[in-house]
Amino acid sequence: MKSNWSDTQAKKLMSKYTNLGYSKDLALRVYTTRLLGNNKRLVLHGGGNTSVKTTIKDVDAKIYRVLCVKGSGWDMGDIEPEGLPAVKLDPLLSLKNKKNLSDEQMVNFQKRNLINNTSPNPSVETFLHAFLPHKYVDHTHADAILDITNRPNSLRICKQIFGPEVGYVPYIMPGFLLAKKVFETYKKNPNLNCLILLNHGIFTFSDNAKEAYDLMIKNVSLAESAIKKMKTKKIRQIKAQKLTLKPSDIAPVIRGLLTEPDADNTFIVNFRTSKDIQYFMNGINAKKYSHRGTVTPDHVIRIKPYPIIVDMSATDTIDTFRKRLETALTKYKLEYVSYFKKYSKGKKLKMLDPFPRVIYVAGVGMFSVGNTYNSSLVAGDVAETNAKVIASVEETSVYKTIKEKDIFDIEYWSLEQAKLNKNKKVLQGKVVVITGSLGTIGFETYKLFKQQGAEVILLDCNKRKIKQVQASIPDLCLYADVTKRGSIQKAYKFICEKYGGIDILISNAGSVSDGPIAAVSDESLKKSFDDNFFSHQICASEAVKIMLKQKKSGCLLFNISKQSVNPGLNFGSYGLPKTALLGLCKQYAIDYGRYGIRSNGVNADRIKSGILDSAMIKNRAKARQISIDDYMKGNLLLNEVTAFDVALAFLHLAVSKKSTGAILTVDGGNIAASMR
Repeated sequence: MKSNWSDTQAKKLMSKYTNLGYSKDLALRVYTTRLLGNNKRLVLHGGGNTSVKTTIKDVDAKIYRVLCVKGSGWDMGDIEPEGLPAVKLDPLLSLKNKKNLSDEQMVNFQKRNLINNTSPNPSVETFLHAFLPHKYVDHTHADAILDITNRPNSLRICKQIFGPEVGYVPYIMPGFLLAKKVFETYKKNPNLNCLILLNHGIFTFSDNAKEAYDLMIKNVSLAESAIKKMKTKKIRQIKAQKLTLKPSDIAPVIRGLLTEPDADNTFIVNFRTSKDIQYFMNGINAKKYSHRGTVTPDHVIRIKPYPIIVDMSATDTIDTFRKRLETALTKYKLEYVSYFKKYSKGKKLKMLDPFPRVIYVAGVGMFSVGNTYNSSLVAGDVAETNAKVIASVEETSVYKTIKEKDIFDIEYWSLEQAKLNKNKKVLQGKVVVITGSLGTIGFETYKLFKQQGAEVILLDCNKRKIKQVQASIPDLCLYADVTKRGSIQKAYKFICEKYGGIDILISNAGSVSDGPIAAVSDESLKKSFDDNFFSHQICASEAVKIMLKQKKSGCLLFNISKQSVNPGLNFGSYGLPKTALLGLCKQYAIDYGRYGIRSNGVNADRIKSGILDSAMIKNRAKARQISIDDYMKGNLLLNEVTAFDVALAFLHLAVSKKSTGAILTVDGGNIAASMR
């Protein structure tokens, strides 16, 4: 493993943070933590931790010895000084001789001794860092270390690989007892500069930051070299078949079957594949070695104890695949319930959902599952690491990890669960697609739905705007021409692979045209129908195909116009397709209500947007011989209606589970334009 240490970069970062008032010790700690955290062979998503022992002056002017240790919720790869909360060191050291602390007592004690009580909770391994006397302590879950330690006779193998300055600790659940055991091991041999925790990870430590980092690189490199030298025998593979089903076909089926009937849970399903994934899942004994548990205990929080591997046939259709997956999921759920009952006896525990977080489809790839898009990506990263490590072990030995009971204890560990059990937002897990998303109404709707926890994909045909938005928001913004079915199919295929399907379509794209109807050219009228009617039909019909594959509820929302019920002078070329759109909205409600797919529309009027721009507002006001202000407030409430008001209407219809075929008017009150 290559060292990525750079004196120049270290000095640059130290200068940045010392100028902001942080100590040199903490600034250097941030640098080395990021070095470790940005190496995926060492650390993944929230895993690992680091610390530095230093001093700090509190508001009482007293100088305290503190341990700055990684806080809960922070990733090492992009950590800031705030992510290393300072805990008073002497109170921690005073408990060296205490026999035991409950997890709750440990956490409360750590929190009570924070210098800043608004800091994140210190790591559950805070006491371990404190008890080791060195200034800098580094901890990772290096792939190579897990490869070596998840084997029979792993202790013997470790002793052959590493020198006398490396100590070994058998698996113990993280917390106070592990800290005690690590300290006892160190006391027996104070010359140690590295500790390997079997089936867990590696600690290196020194009074010098670079030396602690170099020790990590050195020992992980030794493990990597040893693995390469082992006599390898490739895992026998199943015979590859040419499949007709694509990931975009399969993902919605998976997503639908992961939803309990009449339940509100919805998962995101992300597809990926690689040589490592294919090699792992296509192994003849994959169903055996994949079922033995995760390579390091905390991974179970992300991916459950084991995945599902679903066989595939070249002749499989969507329906036959659905049956295969249903059978596999039923078996998985029964096993999971049995696993929970076995190890929860006498404990007041509520069973988590019995669904897998990783599904391998033979010959296709891996589908990772999460409550959010980000958690599905994390699950995928963790699963891919597990696949690589397990396959590597199986080439030279037999993969063997900690006992199933120990895995259960981590999965149902209250301290870990607290990190994940956040308040669920109303649209969490829902995949929302918005067309015309970069216009005023579309983007306002995006912001509101995002606030409510939805995974929002923005579709637009303005390539310049797309490029601008992609640089400023974390969400997916795709080019799509809503008037071309092929373009929408391409976008939807990509969405299915990334998110697993579509729950809500907000069909918002459109254009405006005007003029006396007899004077409107055939070409202009056809274009208006393409933009304002047929585009909605294309987007909705393709979305419905996906919703039917999911076999769960869906929602179509159309941006209709008051022109559909209250035609305006010289506005026929715009109003006629909108009138047709009103009928389309109701037709979808009629035809697909039996499948749980709702279809509703928003009837908005006089909204400043890309369509109703300043020039058009001026023209419409002039046509009515009133001021612009009076035109915009020309409603019963005498208030201007905004894009945000339209977004609120879309949200209301999205969460109104018993409404379909409904049109919600948002115009401040206009009886002439109200729905009859």
